[in-house]
Amino acid sequence: MSIKLKILSIWTPQSLLINELDRVAEVTTECLDKLLKEHSAESLNLLEDLVMEGNLEQRRALMAEGHNVRVNALIDAIGYEKAMEVGRTEMFKAGYKLGLEARGRLGVNENIRDTIKAAQILYRVLGIEFKVEKLEKNMVLMVKRCSLANYYSPETCRMMSAADEGVVHGLNENLNMLFKKRITEGAKECTACIKSKNQL
Repeated sequence: MSIKLKILSIWTPQSLLINELDRVAEVTTECLDKLLKEHSAESLNLLEDLVMEGNLEQRRALMAEGHNVRVNALIDAIGYEKAMEVGRTEMFKAGYKLGLEARGRLGVNENIRDTIKAAQILYRVLGIEFKVEKLEKNMVLMVKRCSLANYYSPETCRMMSAADEGVVHGLNENLNMLFKKRITEGAKECTACIKSKNQL
């Protein structure tokens, strides 16, 4: 484990959390805007640019509201099923990009321990606390607390969770994650299955 990853897993400065959140907001919002430009340019023209300001929690709320508005516009334009299909595909790519960036910055090695530590740092940015349990060959990620669940609609959460799946794959390309339950859909906790390539 790199020294940087070890230090940040213990203590992450507020300024770094804000910078990371702003980067997440930038990449994911650009992705949604690109989809709207392709499928409903008139909707995109009506949307306000996302301006990140305030403390960490205020920024999370601003990002989430920006996501909600854009996801709803995409659903209105092309329907729920198609919006989820194209939205989740592109969000996975956006998350993968963020995961690769974080992997380089944090010095993440391709082992599960490093991946989980790095994911915990990135999830701290979003106000998410999780634990990982191993059940036989597969791992299960369980989210007990999620700040974004206070703001996201179920539709937005379903689409944006693909970005989380992409981040994990970007941090460690041997791992694939898929959410099965979400707090925004009434579950007590979000759960996701994580499989390594040699188990697929």
